[in-house]
Amino acid sequence: MNADEYVKLAEVEDQLWYFRSLHRHIRRELAEVKRDTVFLDAGCGTGGLILRFREWFPKWKFSGIDFMPLAIELAKKRCGPDVDLRVASITELPFADASFDVVVSADVVCQVDNPEVAAKEFFRVLRPGGIVIINVPAYMWMWSYHDDSCQTKHRYTRPEIDALMAGGGFTARRTTHWNALPFPALWAKRKLFRTSKDTSDVKEYPKFIDAGFSGLMALEHAWLRAGGRWAWGTSVFGVARKP
Repeated sequence: MNADEYVKLAEVEDQLWYFRSLHRHIRRELAEVKRDTVFLDAGCGTGGLILRFREWFPKWKFSGIDFMPLAIELAKKRCGPDVDLRVASITELPFADASFDVVVSADVVCQVDNPEVAAKEFFRVLRPGGIVIINVPAYMWMWSYHDDSCQTKHRYTRPEIDALMAGGGFTARRTTHWNALPFPALWAKRKLFRTSKDTSDVKEYPKFIDAGFSGLMALEHAWLRAGGRWAWGTSVFGVARKP
């Protein structure tokens, strides 16, 4: 991402409806994970995911990497010395084989030229039975100012994420879209009502807008908890295991 996006991220990540919902998606998939989990945030940005999961799971051990030194600098200030945070790429993780029980890469695979290398790195650093979770933006035809500002290289489809995880060696793969119910509003903002001042959609919103999106997310989560899947949406969410 552009450097100024990291500064904005650090300011709003803990409150913004999108990140609250994304973190709940990840938590749902890890409900049965053991208490002493070793967790890697592969592309941690300014540390929001680690901060929230550390509140939920205080006995877990957390590590994070990000390609941008500024992101790691901000994450260290927010997360403190107990989290192992390093400047690195998801295509060359600075960890030994079989180091982690969980690897999460949220909206980062879309920013590298060789995602297949990243998938193999996730596989390498996971222990047998470990879980990988990948979230990416959906549909190349949804490309907008948001992708330009975040330096996105590719927006994905569900089959592409399934193939990426399969190519990395993962089994028990599942994918779904999300951000399905807000999709019309997000499409309209990015395609019909964009302005020359738009950078990314990572920003503070009026409380009534945030509350409205949060309500839609609650409905989406209820459907997924019931075993459903979303066939459309602005994001693709994939989960798989290392045999």
